[in-house]
Amino acid sequence: MVWPAQTGDPRTLKFIFNHETIIPLMIDLKNLTIKKAHEHLVKGDFSALELANAYKAEAVKRNPEINAYLEIFSDIDEQAKAADDRIKAGKADMLTGIPFAIKDIILIKGRIASGASKILENYRATYDATVIKKLKDAGVVFLGRTNMDEFAMGGSNENSAFGPVKNPHDTSRVPGGSSGGSAAAVAMDATLAALGTDTGGSIREPASFCGVVGLKPTYGAVSRFGVMAMTSSLDQVGPLAKTVEDAEIIFNTIKGRDPMDSTSFEMNETRPEKKVIGVPFDILKEGIDKDVLENFNASLEVYKKQGYTIKDIDLPMMKYSLAVYYVIVPAEVSSNTARYDGVKYGLHVDGKDLPDDYLSTRAQGFGPEVRRRIMLGTYVLSQGYYDAYYSKALKVKKLITADFNKAFQEVDAIMMPVSPTPAFKIGEKTADPISMYLADIFTVPANLAGIPAISVPSGTVNRDGKALPVGLQIIAPAFAEQVLFDLGKKFEQSRL
Repeated sequence: MVWPAQTGDPRTLKFIFNHETIIPLMIDLKNLTIKKAHEHLVKGDFSALELANAYKAEAVKRNPEINAYLEIFSDIDEQAKAADDRIKAGKADMLTGIPFAIKDIILIKGRIASGASKILENYRATYDATVIKKLKDAGVVFLGRTNMDEFAMGGSNENSAFGPVKNPHDTSRVPGGSSGGSAAAVAMDATLAALGTDTGGSIREPASFCGVVGLKPTYGAVSRFGVMAMTSSLDQVGPLAKTVEDAEIIFNTIKGRDPMDSTSFEMNETRPEKKVIGVPFDILKEGIDKDVLENFNASLEVYKKQGYTIKDIDLPMMKYSLAVYYVIVPAEVSSNTARYDGVKYGLHVDGKDLPDDYLSTRAQGFGPEVRRRIMLGTYVLSQGYYDAYYSKALKVKKLITADFNKAFQEVDAIMMPVSPTPAFKIGEKTADPISMYLADIFTVPANLAGIPAISVPSGTVNRDGKALPVGLQIIAPAFAEQVLFDLGKKFEQSRL
């Protein structure tokens, strides 16, 4: 039987009765990794059932305050027992019995998938997303679905129809968005790993704010089939985890071409050997907190000591990234949300006629940020404005990609902070959408270029007496995820 520790330490005790002796065996949730958990499970130090219940106990204890989970599943024990049977039969994969939390935008057959929106509050998925099928095949244990910005539209997790997620390091602050629930669940030891989605930083920013690892893979490296589309040309599924190695293990499980997703590819990995890191220092001259910049510069010193050359690079079109992003994203949002009309599934509100049904359903079902983006997107796609805005944004997107491709001819990877600031206060930016959007300035470019990027915890900065995590962002050429893993592990090892 597993009991919560009484000390406040996020660990649990497994009591083994040996005649009259009670021997405590610690399940150290704080420092547990996927590889360590796998080794313990195979050796029989603890079972998948005991491991799952340890994380479930922590989730039940902390979720009322943090609001990371929208639902903790009722069949965790059954899933874990099936994993234990597989382990006993000697058929365990690395992820067999590993507890996972899943962002509420990824379909799991038979379970509610609401996108944190009232319009899909009671919708149950009729099939598994490809990434879920791959995780099921590996034997993971799904603990629950995590909170998020509604339909992934937001950078703070304040836009959920079911209340904001709070940062486990300081509950007065945001966890980052839109995958804030997944990041917070990992950070508060209420799961060992999680899946999120990243359209303009929605995995990396929460990872940075919550002090965990977050990977945005190359566009097309992971299937999007069964993932609610926000911006189809930019969305990508990726892991949030405790370590770079954990993120790598998960990525290697979910990656690959899927015939159900025409944008997906088989990985053809590249691994440059130049030992040169590029930094666009020009964009770091203003708009970034002094201590965040100091943390970033200290991170670069780690690589200098390991023999890497730091090269100042020019990404001249990067300054247009946010403007391009906030034309393309609303345009595709306008198109992708048209399906939520209250006819076939989801919320339905009766109006005086069919057009009024549509208007009433969407007015009541969508939150303010979703409505804002739909209106912006409809505008930029309208006759007379398509060429002036959307078409031009696509052209500049190609120029941004070309800048990165040129830079990667000279460097192995590009580094910059994840965000100009640590986690900000809940409510601090809600009245100023432009200020909120500016928080994405360092993460959006990788999405526009379709290249992989990872956030690795790089330390903390102090705000109001609290140590708040910040992250180092490493960006690599397309399909060079291994470069991210190699550099990320070197950074982690330097901090041990």
